[in-house]
Amino acid sequence: MVLQVLPGLVTGGAERGAVDVAQAIAAAGWGSLVASSGGPMVREAERGGATHIALPLDSKNPFVMRANIERLHQVILQHKVDIVHARSRAPAWSALFAARRAGVRFVTTFHGTYNFSNPAKRWYNSVMARGDRIITASRFIAEHVVKEYHASPSLVRHIPRGIDLDRFDPAKVSGTRLATLAREWRLADGVPVVMLPGRLTRWKGQTVLIDAIAQRGRKDLRCLLVGSDQGRGAYRRELEQRIASHGLETVVHIIDQCNDMPAAYKLADLVVSASTDPEAFGRVSVEAQAMGKPIVATDHGGSRETVLDGETGWLIQPGNARQLAQAIDAALGLDTEARAAIASRAMQFVRETFPKDLMCARTLDVYREVLAENPVRHAPAGNDPGPGGQVAA
Repeated sequence: MVLQVLPGLVTGGAERGAVDVAQAIAAAGWGSLVASSGGPMVREAERGGATHIALPLDSKNPFVMRANIERLHQVILQHKVDIVHARSRAPAWSALFAARRAGVRFVTTFHGTYNFSNPAKRWYNSVMARGDRIITASRFIAEHVVKEYHASPSLVRHIPRGIDLDRFDPAKVSGTRLATLAREWRLADGVPVVMLPGRLTRWKGQTVLIDAIAQRGRKDLRCLLVGSDQGRGAYRRELEQRIASHGLETVVHIIDQCNDMPAAYKLADLVVSASTDPEAFGRVSVEAQAMGKPIVATDHGGSRETVLDGETGWLIQPGNARQLAQAIDAALGLDTEARAAIASRAMQFVRETFPKDLMCARTLDVYREVLAENPVRHAPAGNDPGPGGQVAA
């Protein structure tokens, strides 16, 4: 039995990974639990065979976190959990103490660099480096964990995040889906579309893209900022003011959360990931390439591993609006043959490197590995011997 813990199941890379792995655990015949405060992705996890347990794991209140230790401990005992897999810092602290109290294995996925501007913050982050195994989605994060948190390299497992290649397949996006989205977004035929998917938060680089569009001095495209502000109303208003100050109201549009990202990517002529802080992985870049789209991303962090510079896209200096404007012009100036070559190479790269099934298989291998070292002393659930292998009853 594997219990994954995270703040919620709303949206994002950690959430997507948790749901994918939860489904893979269930498909393997093991018990699959996910504990979180809930969200729209709960239904998807449950449809895939996992059981969701609602707990206030999104809280950073010390008293709630302390109470969550006992809540998680009871879940571990009740369901005979073998492994607790934490994917975020606040619930990880509760999960760590609950797992240690129950004598079960503790695994983490280190999802980002996190801010560690002072010793207290570094200590708070350090829980993600305290697993019996530490999973990272990129070599960049693996090196970061070893360097900044002194994790033993022997405990770190680099498992690139995977995407659903059945979902992100351009051949499976119908014309009806494209027409519906184009109509909803009021996109005119023949006008190039530049898209930056990602929640509205400053480090995702929306301001850099707006400035790059302004520097081009042309209005012969549509630029879509696709993502929810998640309550960051002040930042959204700042973006709207920046768009207006450049006179780009007819060019740059902020789109709320999109429920059909494969169709959104297929509508785009170019996808941008302008993050000013390093991406731990770079899911947008991988999804865009799976759909055969050229990508412009910033030259740091996980993007160096998810984009083949000069083959599937361009890597530019973080925060450099001038370079981004040049890359946009280069991408939109591609002829049909060059665009097709990029699409073919991009789709091949993603199929070989980032399939969801490979990520899930490697994660389950980590579970087997930790329990083979020191099996939990209770019988695993289900007919399959599960991640613990042959354990004593």
